Amino acid sequence: MFGMPYMNTYNPQASIDRINNQISELEKMREQLSHQSVQTPTNLTQNFQIAPSNNTAIRYANSIDEVQKDFVIGDTPFFSQDMSVVWIKNTKGDIKTYELNEIIEQDEKDMQIAFLEAQVNELKGMISNESNDTNDDAKHDETNSTENDEPNGTTIKKS
Repeated sequence: MFGMPYMNTYNPQASIDRINNQISELEKMREQLSHQSVQTPTNLTQNFQIAPSNNTAIRYANSIDEVQKDFVIGDTPFFSQDMSVVWIKNTKGDIKTYELNEIIEQDEKDMQIAFLEAQVNELKGMISNESNDTNDDAKHDETNSTENDEPNGTTIKKS
């Protein structure tokens, strides 16, 4: 017994009492947890942002359907990706559609060139119209034919 000094003080009843106390403490903790989860549900708080934070941003849309779905708080422009169409939606939900064209600024020389090109095209048109308006009597059979020679619509018979 020289190697076991605690052997004399071992009390099995004390160990049983200690284990029973631990079991009862664990059971109390389990009951408290089950009562807390049933009695007090957790409160949920949700925050909603109704208005967009940035009102001046350019909005893009692929179709008018996307514009109709979006909520706006003022007159809001929606641009197509290629910037050729713009939809403007107001707070009532009315949508106006506009087509956009690029304006290329021209200096005086460019404007003068465009004016002269227009004149040349106009003169070319006048020349082609004159060549079509010439009367070729050789093409027509002049025996007993009826033609409209006058602008007032009277007919002349040739024999």
